[in-house]
Amino acid sequence: MSENIITVELRDRVGKGAARAARREGLIPGVVYGDKTPPQPITVDRKQMDKLLQQPGLFNTLYELQTGDKKQQVLPRDVQLDVVTDVPLHVDFLRLSDATEITINVPVVFLNEEECEGLKQGGVLNIVRHQIEVRCLAAAIPPSIEVDLTGAEMGDSIHISAVTLPDGVAPTITDRDFTIVTVAAPTIHVEPVEGEEDGEDELMEAVEGEEGTAEAGAEEGGEE
Repeated sequence: MSENIITVELRDRVGKGAARAARREGLIPGVVYGDKTPPQPITVDRKQMDKLLQQPGLFNTLYELQTGDKKQQVLPRDVQLDVVTDVPLHVDFLRLSDATEITINVPVVFLNEEECEGLKQGGVLNIVRHQIEVRCLAAAIPPSIEVDLTGAEMGDSIHISAVTLPDGVAPTITDRDFTIVTVAAPTIHVEPVEGEEDGEDELMEAVEGEEGTAEAGAEEGGEE
Protein backbone atom coordinates (compact mmCIF):
# COMPACT_ATOMS: atom_id res chain seq x y z
CA MET A 1 0.00 0.00 0.00
CA SER A 2 1.39 3.33 -1.03
CA GLU A 3 1.63 5.95 1.69
CA ASN A 4 -1.71 7.70 2.30
CA ILE A 5 -3.41 5.93 -0.60
CA ILE A 6 -6.19 3.42 0.08
CA THR A 7 -7.33 1.22 -2.78
CA VAL A 8 -11.01 0.29 -2.62
CA GLU A 9 -13.65 -1.39 -4.75
CA LEU A 10 -17.17 -0.12 -5.26
CA ARG A 11 -19.96 -2.47 -4.20
CA ASP A 12 -23.52 -2.62 -5.45
CA ARG A 13 -25.02 -4.87 -2.80
CA VAL A 14 -25.64 -3.60 0.72
CA GLY A 15 -27.10 -5.12 3.86
CA LYS A 16 -25.99 -7.68 6.44
CA GLY A 17 -25.91 -10.57 3.98
CA ALA A 18 -23.74 -8.68 1.50
CA ALA A 19 -21.43 -7.51 4.31
CA ARG A 20 -20.93 -11.06 5.60
CA ALA A 21 -20.24 -12.28 2.07
CA ALA A 22 -17.59 -9.57 1.61
CA ARG A 23 -15.86 -10.53 4.88
CA ARG A 24 -15.75 -14.18 3.83
CA GLU A 25 -13.83 -13.03 0.74
CA GLY A 26 -11.27 -11.14 2.87
CA LEU A 27 -12.86 -7.73 2.29
CA ILE A 28 -14.04 -5.15 4.80
CA PRO A 29 -17.30 -3.37 3.87
CA GLY A 30 -17.43 0.39 4.26
CA VAL A 31 -19.02 3.59 3.09
CA VAL A 32 -17.82 6.97 1.83
CA TYR A 33 -20.07 9.93 2.63
CA GLY A 34 -20.05 13.73 2.81
CA ASP A 35 -19.29 16.71 0.56
CA LYS A 36 -22.96 16.93 -0.51
CA THR A 37 -22.63 13.67 -2.46
CA PRO A 38 -24.70 10.49 -1.96
CA PRO A 39 -23.03 7.79 0.19
CA GLN A 40 -21.01 5.23 -1.77
CA PRO A 41 -20.67 1.65 -0.45
CA ILE A 42 -17.15 0.24 -0.86
CA THR A 43 -14.94 -2.64 0.24
CA VAL A 44 -11.34 -2.52 1.48
CA ASP A 45 -8.91 -5.41 1.37
CA ARG A 46 -8.58 -6.92 4.86
CA LYS A 47 -4.76 -6.88 4.83
CA GLN A 48 -4.75 -3.23 3.77
CA MET A 49 -7.23 -2.41 6.55
CA ASP A 50 -5.03 -4.14 9.15
CA LYS A 51 -2.07 -2.00 8.07
CA LEU A 52 -4.18 1.14 8.37
CA LEU A 53 -5.18 0.26 11.92
CA GLN A 54 -1.53 -0.05 12.90
CA GLN A 55 -0.75 3.49 11.81
CA PRO A 56 -0.74 6.22 14.49
CA GLY A 57 -3.07 9.15 13.97
CA LEU A 58 -5.41 7.24 11.67
CA PHE A 59 -8.39 9.50 12.36
CA ASN A 60 -6.58 12.78 11.77
CA THR A 61 -4.69 11.80 8.61
CA LEU A 62 -5.92 12.63 5.13
CA TYR A 63 -5.90 9.77 2.61
CA GLU A 64 -6.56 9.43 -1.09
CA LEU A 65 -9.21 6.82 -1.76
CA GLN A 66 -8.47 5.24 -5.14
CA THR A 67 -11.07 3.43 -7.22
CA GLY A 68 -9.64 2.42 -10.58
CA ASP A 69 -8.18 5.63 -12.01
CA LYS A 70 -10.30 7.91 -9.80
CA LYS A 71 -9.12 9.40 -6.51
CA GLN A 72 -10.91 11.34 -3.80
CA GLN A 73 -9.67 12.89 -0.56
CA VAL A 74 -11.07 11.27 2.58
CA LEU A 75 -10.65 11.16 6.32
CA PRO A 76 -11.25 7.90 8.26
CA ARG A 77 -14.05 8.60 10.75
CA ASP A 78 -14.95 5.26 12.32
CA VAL A 79 -13.88 1.62 12.32
CA GLN A 80 -16.20 -0.96 13.82
CA LEU A 81 -14.31 -3.86 15.45
CA ASP A 82 -15.48 -7.27 16.59
CA VAL A 83 -15.88 -7.08 20.38
CA VAL A 84 -14.13 -10.42 20.88
CA THR A 85 -11.47 -10.69 18.17
CA ASP A 86 -10.88 -6.98 17.32
CA VAL A 87 -11.22 -7.91 13.64
CA PRO A 88 -12.41 -4.89 11.58
CA LEU A 89 -16.04 -5.27 10.52
CA HIS A 90 -16.86 -1.95 8.86
CA VAL A 91 -15.14 1.35 8.06
CA ASP A 92 -16.50 4.85 7.41
CA PHE A 93 -14.70 7.53 5.38
CA LEU A 94 -15.65 11.21 5.19
CA ARG A 95 -15.35 12.62 1.69
CA LEU A 96 -13.56 15.98 1.68
CA SER A 97 -12.65 18.90 -0.51
CA ASP A 98 -10.08 21.58 0.29
CA ALA A 99 -12.96 23.87 1.24
CA THR A 100 -14.53 21.39 3.69
CA GLU A 101 -14.41 22.61 7.29
CA ILE A 102 -14.25 19.83 9.86
CA THR A 103 -13.93 19.23 13.60
CA ILE A 104 -11.06 16.92 14.50
CA ASN A 105 -8.93 15.86 17.45
CA VAL A 106 -5.23 16.70 17.00
CA PRO A 107 -2.53 15.08 19.19
CA VAL A 108 -0.40 17.26 21.48
CA VAL A 109 3.41 17.01 21.46
CA PHE A 110 5.71 18.62 24.04
CA LEU A 111 8.91 20.38 22.98
CA ASN A 112 12.12 21.31 24.85
CA GLU A 113 11.62 19.18 27.95
CA GLU A 114 15.35 19.58 28.61
CA GLU A 115 14.79 23.34 28.94
CA CYS A 116 11.96 23.00 31.46
CA GLU A 117 13.15 24.29 34.86
CA GLY A 118 10.53 22.32 36.75
CA LEU A 119 11.61 19.03 35.18
CA LYS A 120 15.25 19.84 35.94
CA GLN A 121 14.25 20.17 39.60
CA GLY A 122 12.66 16.71 39.61
CA GLY A 123 9.12 17.68 38.67
CA VAL A 124 6.87 15.64 36.40
CA LEU A 125 4.52 16.51 33.56
CA ASN A 126 0.86 16.17 34.46
CA ILE A 127 -0.72 15.98 31.00
CA VAL A 128 -4.34 17.14 31.14
CA ARG A 129 -5.00 16.89 27.39
CA HIS A 130 -3.23 14.43 25.10
CA GLN A 131 -5.22 15.81 22.17
CA ILE A 132 -7.19 18.95 21.42
CA GLU A 133 -10.35 19.24 19.38
CA VAL A 134 -10.05 21.93 16.73
CA ARG A 135 -12.02 23.31 13.80
CA CYS A 136 -10.25 23.88 10.50
CA LEU A 137 -10.31 23.30 6.76
CA ALA A 138 -9.54 19.78 5.60
CA ALA A 139 -6.50 21.08 3.74
CA ALA A 140 -5.12 22.69 6.92
CA ILE A 141 -5.28 19.84 9.45
CA PRO A 142 -2.10 20.09 11.54
CA PRO A 143 -0.25 16.82 12.25
CA SER A 144 0.11 17.90 15.89
CA ILE A 145 -0.22 20.80 18.30
CA GLU A 146 3.16 21.79 19.76
CA VAL A 147 3.52 22.93 23.37
CA ASP A 148 6.86 24.54 24.27
CA LEU A 149 8.03 23.73 27.82
CA THR A 150 11.02 26.12 27.79
CA GLY A 151 11.30 27.93 31.12
CA ALA A 152 8.26 26.30 32.72
CA GLU A 153 8.79 26.04 36.48
CA MET A 154 7.46 23.77 39.21
CA GLY A 155 3.76 24.43 39.69
CA ASP A 156 3.29 26.18 36.34
CA SER A 157 0.29 25.44 34.12
CA ILE A 158 0.29 25.88 30.35
CA HIS A 159 -3.06 26.91 28.88
CA ILE A 160 -4.31 26.96 25.31
CA SER A 161 -3.75 30.74 25.18
CA ALA A 162 0.00 30.13 25.43
CA VAL A 163 0.02 27.92 22.31
CA THR A 164 0.42 29.30 18.81
CA LEU A 165 -1.97 27.45 16.52
CA PRO A 166 -1.56 27.38 12.72
CA ASP A 167 -3.55 29.89 10.71
CA GLY A 168 -7.16 28.82 10.27
CA VAL A 169 -7.04 26.36 13.17
CA ALA A 170 -9.13 27.16 16.25
CA PRO A 171 -10.04 25.14 19.36
CA THR A 172 -13.69 24.17 19.66
CA ILE A 173 -13.67 25.11 23.37
CA THR A 174 -13.97 28.87 23.40
CA ASP A 175 -15.61 29.65 26.75
CA ARG A 176 -12.48 29.17 28.88
CA ASP A 177 -8.69 29.17 28.74
CA PHE A 178 -8.33 25.45 29.35
CA THR A 179 -5.21 23.76 30.76
CA ILE A 180 -3.13 21.45 28.58
CA VAL A 181 -0.35 20.45 31.00
CA THR A 182 1.05 21.30 34.43
CA VAL A 183 4.52 20.83 35.89
CA ALA A 184 3.85 19.07 39.17
CA ALA A 185 6.07 18.30 42.15
CA PRO A 186 7.09 14.64 42.35
CA THR A 187 5.15 12.34 44.64
CA ILE A 188 7.38 11.43 47.61
CA HIS A 189 7.02 7.93 48.98
CA VAL A 190 8.40 7.58 52.51
CA GLU A 191 9.95 4.18 53.18
CA PRO A 192 9.71 2.90 56.77
CA VAL A 193 13.00 3.05 58.70
CA GLU A 194 14.53 -0.37 59.17
CA GLY A 195 13.67 -1.67 62.62
CA GLU A 196 10.56 0.50 63.11
CA GLU A 197 8.18 -2.28 62.14
CA ASP A 198 10.00 -4.75 64.40
CA GLY A 199 9.80 -2.25 67.25
CA GLU A 200 6.07 -1.84 66.72
CA ASP A 201 5.62 -5.61 66.76
CA GLU A 202 7.54 -5.92 70.02
CA LEU A 203 5.47 -3.11 71.57
CA MET A 204 2.20 -4.78 70.53
CA GLU A 205 3.41 -8.11 71.95
CA ALA A 206 4.28 -6.40 75.24
CA VAL A 207 0.86 -4.72 75.44
CA GLU A 208 -0.92 -7.95 74.62
CA GLY A 209 1.17 -9.72 77.29
CA GLU A 210 0.22 -7.14 79.92
CA GLU A 211 -3.46 -7.41 79.00
CA GLY A 212 -3.27 -11.20 79.27
CA THR A 213 -1.66 -10.99 82.71
CA ALA A 214 -4.28 -8.53 83.91
CA GLU A 215 -7.12 -10.77 82.69
CA ALA A 216 -5.57 -13.81 84.39
CA GLY A 217 -5.28 -11.89 87.65
CA ALA A 218 -8.88 -10.80 87.46
CA GLU A 219 -10.02 -14.40 86.93
CA GLU A 220 -7.98 -15.62 89.92
CA GLY A 221 -9.42 -12.85 92.08
CA GLY A 222 -12.93 -13.84 91.05
CA GLU A 223 -12.36 -17.50 92.02
CA GLU A 224 -11.39 -16.50 95.58
